[in-house]
Amino acid sequence: MSNEKKWSGKSRGGRFGYLFFVHTIRLLGVRGAYALLALVAVYFIPFAPKATVAIWRYNRERRKLGLWRSMWEVYAHYYLFGQTLIDRIALRASLRDRYHFLFDNYERFLEIINAESGTVLVGAHVGCWEAGAGFFGTYGKKINIVMFDAEHEAIKEVLRENGQAGDYKIIPVNQGSLEAMLEIKCALNRGEYACFNGDRYLERKTAVECDFMGGKASFPSGPFRIAAKCRVPVVFYYAMREKGRRYRFLFTEVPTEECRRSESLMAAYVRSLEELLARYPRQWFNFYNFWND
Repeated sequence: MSNEKKWSGKSRGGRFGYLFFVHTIRLLGVRGAYALLALVAVYFIPFAPKATVAIWRYNRERRKLGLWRSMWEVYAHYYLFGQTLIDRIALRASLRDRYHFLFDNYERFLEIINAESGTVLVGAHVGCWEAGAGFFGTYGKKINIVMFDAEHEAIKEVLRENGQAGDYKIIPVNQGSLEAMLEIKCALNRGEYACFNGDRYLERKTAVECDFMGGKASFPSGPFRIAAKCRVPVVFYYAMREKGRRYRFLFTEVPTEECRRSESLMAAYVRSLEELLARYPRQWFNFYNFWND
């Protein structure tokens, strides 16, 4: 499959979208922003055709839903994605008291990162990982997020202007930059945390095809090769939205023997992601043709 059908390196949205919800939350509050989102979600169905087709296929081919249910799920998918965007902005705007938080396996997670041996955290484009930013505390200064720095600078400027810049550091990856690799290694040597999303790639040559949700999908090998080579603890981290403006943080420690080989580590990650989506199927936020079928 041509790489043109894959992710472009930019997340959905734009400066106007972020700024729109920042001011909506200020004027109408979080509930008012949700109400307005009900209309905005309808807009995206015809005006984001590639994303709409991707969500449709996900529900029909992966979740095996019927025709009418899949039509509803397209709207519900957009609406839930919009809610996580609103939540991200609200939580960074000191509105944390409007939400509830639950933690799974949190004590063990703190033991791992407090060991100061360096830790690799692997997540995915699901839920809203930034919902945990308010709990990062002093740990936030040790977080290094490895990402494709293809986001519009205008979006980042909006977040900075509205007091939503994070304490964590960004390590931009531009097609396997050697400089980025050195930054990751140095961060781990300092006992810090390198955070990856394990479900997107830009170059086909860095991807490995895996069985995923009944089909074939390609995952980036980089995060798993780095983790295995550096021989540091690996944790899968997800922040998932639940009813009642509640977020559940899930931390899964990967057994040491699986961390030593990148293939085993990737297989464990794919299994983890499948189990997560069985529990939170609407929070799959890869709005492009993810599968190779």
